[in-house]
Amino acid sequence: MRGVERLNHPGYSMKILPCLTAMLLCFTVLVRAETAELAIASRQQELMHLLLADCGSCHGMTLKGGLGPSLLQADLAGKPDELLFITIRDGRGGTPMPPWRDFLTDDEIRWMVDVLRDEKWNK
Repeated sequence: MRGVERLNHPGYSMKILPCLTAMLLCFTVLVRAETAELAIASRQQELMHLLLADCGSCHGMTLKGGLGPSLLQADLAGKPDELLFITIRDGRGGTPMPPWRDFLTDDEIRWMVDVLRDEKWNK
């Protein structure tokens, strides 16, 4: 069989259709993954800005402390991640520290704790 004759053969479409479907599915997954990575990177930039501007307004623009305590790696060393997570999510009653749960997801809060732990904001 040649060219057009092969395309019109009844068994050909049954063989090629699963392959084309699989290729389309793979392409769709790759495009979505790339889009998700761009969205994550963009959101991380927003979170870094939030950390330096919003958090910095109380914790000092260099996060060395101010109205709120220092957020430097050395000063956070004795504090468990869970405490930092809960503090960011729920705030601290009786202090100016507000809850951020309405603005940040749990994963974003964990990311911010990681950034604080490694002082990634300072690199």
